[in-house]
Amino acid sequence: MKKLNQVIEQYGRWSDLRIYTQRIDTYIQDDFSTAFENAKSLLETICKEICKLKNISIEENATTNKILKQAFNSLGYANQELVNHISTALASIGQEMGNLRNEIGITAHGKELEELKERNSRVDEMTREFLIDSTEIIATFLIRAFENKNPRRHIETYKDKISFDDNAEFNDLLDESYGDFDMGGYSYSASEILFYVDYNAYLTELKTFKEDKE
Repeated sequence: MKKLNQVIEQYGRWSDLRIYTQRIDTYIQDDFSTAFENAKSLLETICKEICKLKNISIEENATTNKILKQAFNSLGYANQELVNHISTALASIGQEMGNLRNEIGITAHGKELEELKERNSRVDEMTREFLIDSTEIIATFLIRAFENKNPRRHIETYKDKISFDDNAEFNDLLDESYGDFDMGGYSYSASEILFYVDYNAYLTELKTFKEDKE
């Protein structure tokens, strides 16, 4: 999921989604049912996060199609006809994903042993690629659409106003988590590397750190 991973890297608030993309890439060939369940969970997580950030409540046991539709509607596009068409299409995709999960999912409503053995053979290679590619396209679209309409302002706010020593607690956390990088006779801490090599990424992680403390 190269394109989606690039988007996740671009927008730091979505970094935890990598756990899903890594599982999908790992299992797509040998255990597609597991990959597909993670693809479904990936979309649901994105949609729920969008709704949470937009202060929109979701029913506790809402189906995938309802969650997808609600998340898209929350983005606030002015063209209502377009919104209706796209949200309905997304809802249909979510419905079919739920149906397919019940058919091939290892945990879906219980399966006989023989059914478990053959569950992966029920979806051919072309269909697998279509399902995963569709998931990636939808996930990428939702994240980008949300970020375009709700950009984080902290980069403009902080840029050129902070120095490396201003956030010792955050720097210590990075260093404890990732350690030092040694190159020849030189040693650099994780916080130094992030601050001086990718300043915007440093600001993104700093903002997340401060939000988590609130």
